[in-house]
Amino acid sequence: MATRATRFLEQAKIAFTVHAYAYDPDAERIGMQAAEALGEAPARVLKTLMTVAGGKPACVIVPSDREVSMKKLAAALGVKSAEMMKPADAERVTGYKVGGISPFGQMRRVPVAIEAEAIAHALVYINGGQRGLQLRLSPRDAAEVLGAVVAGVVA
Repeated sequence: MATRATRFLEQAKIAFTVHAYAYDPDAERIGMQAAEALGEAPARVLKTLMTVAGGKPACVIVPSDREVSMKKLAAALGVKSAEMMKPADAERVTGYKVGGISPFGQMRRVPVAIEAEAIAHALVYINGGQRGLQLRLSPRDAAEVLGAVVAGVVA
């Protein structure tokens, strides 16, 4: 399954494996549903959220069972404030559908923050750019290829 996300990682020579699962569009919490479907701990299945930080698009990657602290995110990105991006705007900015937003291969590069707790794992799952598609890779590799700020951004 080739997506912009998989092509982005292949071009960057980042090792990853592809994992498909039964996506439930009615799930209350998409990241938690992905973790359950994959049989993985929620702390290892990361969700990709689009935000507006300092008035500009930004991406934040956190464990699927945690919530983002907008105050901590703003501090990590060096801006005054941050808020969740509207779903329609997130789709327009990333080129991906909600539920399938990947931090890899977005339409344009935006600042990225990744939760520091996630870096402790050898491997994590991050959306592969399609609903029901996760990529398993090193969180350190993900942070490096994205030029991400690694910081405590969860509430």
